[in-house]
Amino acid sequence: MTILITGATGTVSSAVLDALPGKDGVRVLVRDPAKAPTGYEVAVGDLDDPATLTDAFDGVETLWLLTAMGPQAPHASMNAVWAARQAGVRHVVRMSAIGAAHDAPTRNGRLHALSDTELQASGLGWTVIRPAFFMQNLFGSVSGDTLYGGTGQGRLGLIDVRDIGEFAATVLTDPRPHTGKVYTLTGPASISLGEAAEQLAEVYGRSIAYHSLEPEQAYAGMKEAGVPEWIAAVTAEYLRAYAKGWGDYTTKDYASVTGKQPTPFADFARAHANQLLGQA
Repeated sequence: MTILITGATGTVSSAVLDALPGKDGVRVLVRDPAKAPTGYEVAVGDLDDPATLTDAFDGVETLWLLTAMGPQAPHASMNAVWAARQAGVRHVVRMSAIGAAHDAPTRNGRLHALSDTELQASGLGWTVIRPAFFMQNLFGSVSGDTLYGGTGQGRLGLIDVRDIGEFAATVLTDPRPHTGKVYTLTGPASISLGEAAEQLAEVYGRSIAYHSLEPEQAYAGMKEAGVPEWIAAVTAEYLRAYAKGWGDYTTKDYASVTGKQPTPFADFARAHANQLLGQA
């Protein structure tokens, strides 16, 4: 069985690769072969350019489909699904977004709903994964004795990206039991960033307070840092939704599939002190 991993150089797909049982039978799709992770069969292609996908998808049985966040994401997903159909791929495991729906409060969620629907109507075997707010999104958010964030007092079912990788690897290795299922992945508890700051203080043995930025302030900061307009604006849409409690829930999906409990935030903080504190 050949598994094709798209987005192979990104954070989530890297976690998927780390969680797979081995490198044999795993092919990675990259635009630049010089950046390909080592030890895997490499296919050069671009989901935005369907002409580059024929050879990359040849002989693939299972596809991990992750598209970059942006207004062109449905185009990339469409090209991948079409290439998968042409190549005879049996199953597609698609990385969607938390709360993806036609009435989602963010453009990203509404675009993912379109691509989810397209895959579900494709005739291919499919599984859709919708992960919650990544714990890794908080890397570099602690400055001095303050955790900065833009979700107000809203609670979030924060999840460690490593858990997403393990979950995806479990499904990719044996997709048949997961055919036609949509999974929403969260951590074990829904917490506010204020509560996260309290846990950070306990883990690191120092005072850490939470300072909530308004979404407009976060947007301005992202723009100043060079983040593209669409990404900055959509991130602000997410922040407004989270502040209203939109992400305040947890699910049992991770445990039901992996047989393990998802990583608590305090454990994540212990393992990633340098990144959270902006020291690496």
